[in-house]
Amino acid sequence: MQKTEIEKLTRYFRRVFGNPAIAVRARPKLADSAELYVGEEFLGIISKIEDEGETSYDLSMSILDIDLD
Repeated sequence: MQKTEIEKLTRYFRRVFGNPAIAVRARPKLADSAELYVGEEFLGIISKIEDEGETSYDLSMSILDIDLD
């Protein structure tokens, strides 16, 4: 993803979740996705989807059952 997209996504997630520690970071060697973090805690992958001239972003987040306790 381009730097401007990453900056927009970071602002979006910070606003929606009310958390200034949220950061979207570029993935090394992969231009079609980015990583979502809170501080240094990895949360998930954001994939860029382009279809019929429209762009959307998909967040994929896995939660381990041991983290629920």
